[in-house]
Amino acid sequence: MILNHSAPHINGIMRLVYEEDKFERNPFIDSHESVLTIAWNRGSEQTVVIDGEELCLPANYVVVLEASQSFSFGNPQSIVALQFNRDFYCIVDHDHEVSCSGLLFYGNRKIPTICLNEKEQKSHGLLFEVFVDEFGQEDDNLKTEMLRILLKRLIVKLTRSFKGQSGLKSMDNRDLDVIRQFNLLVDLHFRKYHQVQDYSDLINKSPKTISNLFSKYSDKSPLETIHARILMEAKRLLIYTDKTTKEIAYEIGFQDIPSFSRFFKKRLQLAPSKYRESQKNL
Repeated sequence: MILNHSAPHINGIMRLVYEEDKFERNPFIDSHESVLTIAWNRGSEQTVVIDGEELCLPANYVVVLEASQSFSFGNPQSIVALQFNRDFYCIVDHDHEVSCSGLLFYGNRKIPTICLNEKEQKSHGLLFEVFVDEFGQEDDNLKTEMLRILLKRLIVKLTRSFKGQSGLKSMDNRDLDVIRQFNLLVDLHFRKYHQVQDYSDLINKSPKTISNLFSKYSDKSPLETIHARILMEAKRLLIYTDKTTKEIAYEIGFQDIPSFSRFFKKRLQLAPSKYRESQKNL
């Protein structure tokens, strides 16, 4: 089934895709509508293509997708998913409630995937049944608030699991907050700021302090994190838009085409135009 809820008073939308045997059309909201997606694969292992890159999604794994990412599932019938926009529930504004910004959402390491054990599968299954029940209630402000409460509970549960599986649970909370804040700021400002110093100024920490934390807790340096976000956006624009290389270069903060081309080619061994052409043949 595909269940939709809109909250006109806040311009909020939420969609639940749940236990459907056959879809006559794509059940997921198009990425251009700027929704965040939490998708649980309740079937066998499958492939999800995210911005042109394939990701293996094993059975009973959850993948968290950002609004800027385009995606398609190899077997959407096995996916249970929640999608919501910023107006419905703003992850950044509510970070004090869920502490997930820079971890599940707006992070710049590899795409978050979370394995659900048998106990968690049962718990999440029951939670999604409550979602279904609430979607069936009459539309009013109470329904919107209840769905937001359930969503917050789901995000908190997934954040706990992700911390445990990624080794972040053992981190000092102050260190974790610095990394989360850095990741979030990169996602917000990568088009304007390309240097670690830019972000260290924003969070009042020295570049050396940030680099030391990343070397301790992350598989990427702060600069690699910035570059990964820039590259992800460049690839997305090359694949899903008709913008010229010059337009893309300026949009993501490069002053000229040669500097953008050098940046891109150094990381993918392909010029931007060649990369775009290669994706058309897939």
